[in-house]
Amino acid sequence: MLRLGRAAAGCRALAAPHPRWVSGHSKRSSGGEKEVLVNVHGGESSGIAEILMNRAHARNSLGKILVNELFRALESVRCDERIRVVVLKSEVKGVFCAGADLKERAQMNDVEVGHFVHRLRSLTDEIAALPMPTIAAIEGYALGGGLELALACDLRIAASSAVMGLIETTRGLLPGAGGTQRLPRCIGIGLAKELIFTGRQIDGQEALSIGLVNHTVLQNDGGDAAYQKALILAKEILPRAPIAVKMSKLAINRGIEVDIASGMAIEGMCYTQNIPTRDRQEGMAAFREKRLPQFIGE
Repeated sequence: MLRLGRAAAGCRALAAPHPRWVSGHSKRSSGGEKEVLVNVHGGESSGIAEILMNRAHARNSLGKILVNELFRALESVRCDERIRVVVLKSEVKGVFCAGADLKERAQMNDVEVGHFVHRLRSLTDEIAALPMPTIAAIEGYALGGGLELALACDLRIAASSAVMGLIETTRGLLPGAGGTQRLPRCIGIGLAKELIFTGRQIDGQEALSIGLVNHTVLQNDGGDAAYQKALILAKEILPRAPIAVKMSKLAINRGIEVDIASGMAIEGMCYTQNIPTRDRQEGMAAFREKRLPQFIGE
């Protein structure tokens, strides 16, 4: 039987401190000691969590500390039953994530490089495996591993100022954190090969035209247009039945990898798990009583 996420025991086993939690609107870390912040909304936006990359001096490049803190942030939101939607964004103006930290990478030997790239691949797998919907808000540069982070999210919103590309071949590399697999599944094999072979960078509008992002929005004076659009989308998801949404995500993600007959079987298993939920009963009752449903995620 298909299951959502990991066992609850895994969540209870957290031993290390969580990344900094910020209630209300997100704020930049004043001490600079945290490279990843987690913001859990309250009020009418309750149920939305943000994972914020905050390594300003290195344009959010994927160094060891940032990667470690991203793992911890993902574990935190995965284990928080309040959270229904996760937004991945940057706290650094003009950049989502500049990709690998090549200065740090240059200090590694070949074996260490292989191990670290494997860890980056595991990181994008962890993003993709979150049971709730994830949205990447891309305001500026999302290059190499930065774009691979965004590709691991379910939905992507780009500002007109965004610049995206898997540029690894321009550095003597190839995408190693899922880019060769997720980009073709997103935009098709031919276009993916062209972008990866050339290392070309594209803007938000072109990304929309090829299906790389769900929406492209005109950048605003505050430099957070993609984030604002992501919030609108997250709030549209919030009132929906959480288990049904999670099961829909699971059915899509598992089904797209197999033939249609196997995919239909996967859908059937997911549907079966949703039948006994209180939310399904609430949805039916709300329809009969001509009122809005109040889903609780049970």
